Amino acid sequence: MFEADLREAGQRVVDYLRSQRLRLLTAESCTGGHIAAVLSAVPGSGDVMEGGLVVYSPSAKRELLGVEAMWLEDFNLTSVEVAGAMANAALRYEEANAVLSVTGLLGEEGKDGIPPGTVCLGWGFRMPDGVALFTRRMRFTGDPEWMRRQTIRQGLELIPEFHRRALLGERR
Repeated sequence: MFEADLREAGQRVVDYLRSQRLRLLTAESCTGGHIAAVLSAVPGSGDVMEGGLVVYSPSAKRELLGVEAMWLEDFNLTSVEVAGAMANAALRYEEANAVLSVTGLLGEEGKDGIPPGTVCLGWGFRMPDGVALFTRRMRFTGDPEWMRRQTIRQGLELIPEFHRRALLGERR
């Protein structure tokens, strides 16, 4: 179902989440739930997965995720600001203390001056002293499926790095 490299990345993340007692919620736009699917294919992932939300449209981001309208109006949907707002909004689910969000353009055409393959990711962690929120903008080239796989891989592989940074006191 998933390529070996994504299965391995999913296994590493599930192992890390378990070791850190983290429960992850994904908030996905352009990956359409594939991040949650990669993780849920790992045996025992139910111990660390809170769930996954697929929120393509602005109204879904508002209504299902709880992103405030101003974020969607003031910034392009493919922006680190919106990815951060998605991650922050997803942390309202009390059982989740880790979030991975993604929004972007994985088709063959750009939009609003943003080239295809541009994705913005957000990683959020609920820490004892507040929320740690990290965002990154990346660009991948290739066919849409290749760009989707690269987005999933990068999103997963950076969870441990950003969590470690949060543990060291970084918040952005």
